[in-house]
Amino acid sequence: MLPGVHLDTSDVSLKTVSSGSTIVLVTVLLSTLTFPLALTGASVALPDIQNDLDVDLTSAQWVVNSYNACFAAFLVSAGSIADAIGRRRVYTFGVGLFFVSGALCLLAQDITVLLALRTLGGIGAAAAVAGGSSMLALAFEGPARARAFGLLGTVLGAGTAFGPAVAGMLVENLGWRFAFAGPAVVAGLVLVLVTKVPVMRGNGQPVDWLGGALFTAALLTLIGGVVEGPSRSVPVFLGFMAVAAALFGVFVMVERRRAEPLVDIALLANRRFVAYALAAATFMSVLVPLLVYLPSYLINVVDLGPGASGLWMLFLTVPTLLLPTVGAELVNRLPHRVVVVGALLLLGVGVLGFTTLGPDATPWTVMLPFLLVGTGVGLTSGMIDGLGLSVVPPERAGTAAGVFNATRLSLETVSIAVVGAALAIFTGGVLGGPAFTEALHGVAVALAGFVLSVIVAVLALTRTPRSRDRVEQ
Repeated sequence: MLPGVHLDTSDVSLKTVSSGSTIVLVTVLLSTLTFPLALTGASVALPDIQNDLDVDLTSAQWVVNSYNACFAAFLVSAGSIADAIGRRRVYTFGVGLFFVSGALCLLAQDITVLLALRTLGGIGAAAAVAGGSSMLALAFEGPARARAFGLLGTVLGAGTAFGPAVAGMLVENLGWRFAFAGPAVVAGLVLVLVTKVPVMRGNGQPVDWLGGALFTAALLTLIGGVVEGPSRSVPVFLGFMAVAAALFGVFVMVERRRAEPLVDIALLANRRFVAYALAAATFMSVLVPLLVYLPSYLINVVDLGPGASGLWMLFLTVPTLLLPTVGAELVNRLPHRVVVVGALLLLGVGVLGFTTLGPDATPWTVMLPFLLVGTGVGLTSGMIDGLGLSVVPPERAGTAAGVFNATRLSLETVSIAVVGAALAIFTGGVLGGPAFTEALHGVAVALAGFVLSVIVAVLALTRTPRSRDRVEQ
């Protein structure tokens, strides 16, 4: 489930929607495929962008950070807007904005223009994901809804698994701009299909604009400080952090006073919910930075082409597509905390194995650490969302899904920025040579330490009986 998926269907004619449920499913699944491609495509294209546009590493990193930060920040409020003014309307706007921004990247000759287009693409992706998931929730009921969201997860997994390989081939054969134009072509097809989707009117409820603005400003300020602060000065960095902390503080105070808050802060008192949300965020906070920066290492240090680097990345990504059903079976047979902590251990050991990477890397030397990280993520994909929602009352599942995914996306975005800033500092802004290898090894040790701290936290948070840990109605 994604932020903004509310299961109240009172404002929509179910008969009308059901008659078009197939076209809703096909449309949403097709658009969903494009969003991970837009992220992984940028990661494969980074070296060529830096060389072609003659920019430093910090500027190039914003090609990834601007998209992901806006995706995460706007996704929190996009669901509420979709509920209020209409799901198809918000979805169409989002896909359209994603299409236009991606297509215009073909014309980008300047880093400022490219970053502006990537920012618009992130906003469009947020609107499309929130609107699309809401449409699925309304178009299907009961087991059919579960199957529809299962397919949604499978498509996201496929986009993540094969995105680096597809992007690598596009970049190698057509140039880096097609890493963004390729997903835009798919979005163009979606715009044709969406005209057949039934209209889903909004419920007219007020949108928490203030909460959405505060959260968006806080997250973007935090990301800006992480990326720009270290390259400027300590006072600048601390200033960004102070402003971000103040904005988050005001956001919490505002949300506590709302009758229908954008984010239900009370859920953070549920220890098991927090444990599973933290674990879910950790898996993505390790995997996604590796997806973003490993292609640059394979291209610049190991001396692979974009296409070959994408193929090597399949060791890391394919398990995320193949193993979710295995994880679901394990959680039915073993204690939940055992499965989650076991997957975290695989993740930590795998990322620590990245300290052995060097210029002489071969597919056989990278296979084990890549597979271990991918296995840890794959075993918990989807399953951990279900665990998180199982410890809250059913009537609060929609709100809990929003908080769960907001936590995951926010920490993932911060992690990308932190890893990128660390690499920029320790390589002097040049992703190549021995400095890049040493920096990558340092990042791997830091990520492994982070995973270990999360394992300790999950064990502490899940040690109490489940009955004591449910949120009071």
